[in-house]
Amino acid sequence: MTTESTLLINQVLLHPDSQCIELNDWLAGNGGTGLTKALSDVDCIIPMIKDAGLRGLGGGGYPVYKKWQFVAEQAPAPDKYLICNGNEDEPGTFKDAYLLSNAPNQVVEGALIAALANEINKIVFYINPEQVNSIQNIRNAVKQWQASDFFTQVEKKLSKPLHIRVMESSGHYIGGEETAAIESIEGNFPFPRGKPPFPAISGAHGCPTLINNIETLANIPHILRHGDQWFRDLGNGDSTGTKLYCLSGDVFNPGVYELPMGTPLSELIFTVGGGMLWDKKIKAVFTGGASSSILTPEDIDVPLDFDSVHERGSSLGTGAMIVVSEGTGIVKRVTEYVNFYAHSSCGQCPSCKTGTFYISQLLNKIDTGQATGVDLDSLINLCKILPGSGLCHLLDGAIKIVDSSLNHFEHEYKSSLNN
Repeated sequence: MTTESTLLINQVLLHPDSQCIELNDWLAGNGGTGLTKALSDVDCIIPMIKDAGLRGLGGGGYPVYKKWQFVAEQAPAPDKYLICNGNEDEPGTFKDAYLLSNAPNQVVEGALIAALANEINKIVFYINPEQVNSIQNIRNAVKQWQASDFFTQVEKKLSKPLHIRVMESSGHYIGGEETAAIESIEGNFPFPRGKPPFPAISGAHGCPTLINNIETLANIPHILRHGDQWFRDLGNGDSTGTKLYCLSGDVFNPGVYELPMGTPLSELIFTVGGGMLWDKKIKAVFTGGASSSILTPEDIDVPLDFDSVHERGSSLGTGAMIVVSEGTGIVKRVTEYVNFYAHSSCGQCPSCKTGTFYISQLLNKIDTGQATGVDLDSLINLCKILPGSGLCHLLDGAIKIVDSSLNHFEHEYKSSLNN
């Protein structure tokens, strides 16, 4: 295992030079260099992002350059939108709030570079209203950028006025889904839309729309400044760049940590996280937030990158790792998370609204010792028939965590039954 003294931690997005509230401090640490390069050669931006291997860091891991190409290739339009998605509301996920509160300038610079690459003239920072510091600091950063010479240069290159809006999201978990965010921006309730059309073709107000996560955008200035090979070399193996991991649960040092993509889960927990509380053993890890499959101690060596975690039957998601120690009831923890999803369902899809409600009810019965084998059978059957019946990922996420917990800890469900 790598020792703490040699493990490369907090080297780019969380580097002290990147954690600047004031624009002047950001520029003094060589901020703005990436934007300067982008202004001098707009055509180099997307190829460089492609060669860097940057993937979306909001959960899906989709190649960033492909999203950008779709928007850039659309026929000229009066308006194109960029939604900087900071709705972040899933249990165990808090990296975007940290970036917006402590390092907003790299996010704004990333958004300006994205605008240049895609001829975007409408930028919306879409932030969870509960993140008061995030909203305050991103608004302050935007004002400073708008008053800078950089902003004038970007508008000149776009040949049209550039509008930036900092908007509070609805605060609903589902509001972070791409099409739900578009609905919010249009002034509607955040009901997810069916696809197609895809946002790149018809998004906000019918215009081509690019939607990127906050962490994704924060990486852009650094790639433009240092080059694609530099970014590739930051990762482990075939993984590129760094990743922000949200570590929480039964560890000594919970928090947000930046590590090379592909860092083993064991290093995150035991080296950076300081190990387990009370010297207990690991029982399970909820990866990628509360809507992903569970990993067990047998997977403690898994490299934390999109492909490796997927091969173990889970997903990296947002990079949130919730650690559970021996002695903690898995049924109780799963019940808490599914209660969250049942409460968060927007109600547009009956299968999701009623499905998450009944799954939540069954879990609560099992957790409190009031359920029988019939209730457990009902839970299992619901998890078989409901996947794929909603417009968004919420229902499938809730089912995934139940399925995974049953796969690994079915004995705990059965021991809770009142037979």
